[in-house]
Amino acid sequence: MNPAHPPGDLAVSAGEPPPPGRPPRRASARFMLSHPAHLVSLGLGSGLAPFAPGTVGTLWAWLAFLVLDVWLDAAAWAVVIVLGIAVGTWACTVTARALAIEDPSCIVWDEVVGFWIVLWLVMPAGFITQLVAFGLFRVFDAVKKGPVGWADARFKRRRGQAIGWAQGFGILFDDGVAALCTLLVMAVLMHAGVLPPAATLGGRGL
Repeated sequence: MNPAHPPGDLAVSAGEPPPPGRPPRRASARFMLSHPAHLVSLGLGSGLAPFAPGTVGTLWAWLAFLVLDVWLDAAAWAVVIVLGIAVGTWACTVTARALAIEDPSCIVWDEVVGFWIVLWLVMPAGFITQLVAFGLFRVFDAVKKGPVGWADARFKRRRGQAIGWAQGFGILFDDGVAALCTLLVMAVLMHAGVLPPAATLGGRGL
């Protein structure tokens, strides 16, 4: 074995599965910068937060949305989200393989795309409405009950199965379902008058 290339380094750089039986790795800034897929899947570093990386990643998604929304309209956001799912499936697969963990907590691109879906349909909205959307999304994603729990288990690998594209997509899938559950509750709250109504669908709202 070449000491310059400890186990897993080639998998990290090439996006290939790690050697069988290799123990899981820990994500770090050096790991994140070693491959573009890691930079994406770790949410430009938000996934390296020592506590609640999913919440930090969602906060990063919120901030990024507010910044990008200055230039992007509804149609452009639709393209960004579709591309985010496609690129995210690749990035999450590569990173999960490199870490030898099926669904690492440091991967937060799923939270990013999931919350972008929520904001895409809720905005324009006031801060309180955005905050409620944030809280609901985090609860659905963290608790993983009902439809979200089903989605989370849908693409889990079988014993002895290597981490593949199905698992990479599965990382994103349950957050997509969490986004749909959030939007459903938001729509109920808006129609009940608890929250101010969002714009019409033509204006990108519920």
